[in-house]
Amino acid sequence: MDVSCFSQNVLLVTLLLAIAVSLVESQGTRVGFYSTSCPRVESIVRSTVQSHFGSDPTIAPGLLRMHFHDCFVHGCDASILIDGPGTEKTAPPNLLLRGYEVIDDAKTQLEAACPGVVSCADILALAARDSVVLETISSWAVPTGRRDGTVSQASDAANLPGFRDSVDVQKQKFAAKGLNTQDLVTLVGGHTIGTTACQFFRYRLYNFTTTGNGADPSITAAFVSQLQALCPQNGDGSRRIGLDTGSVNRFDNSFFANLRDGKGILESDQRLWTDASTKTFVQRFLGIRGLLGLTFNIEFGRSMVKMSNIEVKTGTVGEIRKVCSKVN
Repeated sequence: MDVSCFSQNVLLVTLLLAIAVSLVESQGTRVGFYSTSCPRVESIVRSTVQSHFGSDPTIAPGLLRMHFHDCFVHGCDASILIDGPGTEKTAPPNLLLRGYEVIDDAKTQLEAACPGVVSCADILALAARDSVVLETISSWAVPTGRRDGTVSQASDAANLPGFRDSVDVQKQKFAAKGLNTQDLVTLVGGHTIGTTACQFFRYRLYNFTTTGNGADPSITAAFVSQLQALCPQNGDGSRRIGLDTGSVNRFDNSFFANLRDGKGILESDQRLWTDASTKTFVQRFLGIRGLLGLTFNIEFGRSMVKMSNIEVKTGTVGEIRKVCSKVN
């Protein structure tokens, strides 16, 4: 490569990184926010997540999903953690969320080390990252400096992305939060780890068509039989099934291969392959010849940082909760 061309590329990369950092900092968060006030924050959260993961590996996708559900309602302000009647916790999309004890554990340790300093919102953002790191070798720097919200209403969770949403509806919901189509496909790729219950997709296996017979035609026939055996029509709707068949505990791009092969579990997931606007990104994650490839682990970190800055509260807005489940 020509030296001048190389220098220009280095300059471009440096410029892009500077722009990315400035965008994050303009939103009031920055990497290393607690470097002086609570330097052990990341190690404490990491060790807490590792400890809980050791006894229950399913906690990893639980924390990732919780952070997602928090950010899409009132922004990333830990409003999902607040207890009480009529709070976000009680909304139907959030009833099966898990991992609250991990956040509470980390908060207790941080209050002992740095009283009144670290927000629950930042703990959740760090824990979500650390849960992914446990499933892969990839990581990313998490900007911190969020403050906790004081409002949590179940009704506000009604617009969370749903398992029956069309691609257009999904894109609208993501765009409303400043996330584009690539972010949508990338973040949904988080389903490479974790499970869902039969009750959320069993309707695709029986009497799905308008004629009242057969399964969702977007599911490959052989896979329909496998799913019917796991989720009988009148069976236990709470039975859990891996969202990424064959790779449920590995954070990789096999989730996208399953969409290509007609093995997406949730209807909203499978639609990412059948819609042209999202299919291109699925193909790029799979390295389809002729398309500019995307590295899933890298892009996931970037989209997570972008999502984690949705409508954040910083400065004097919000509060630093003493207990994550209670407003001060």
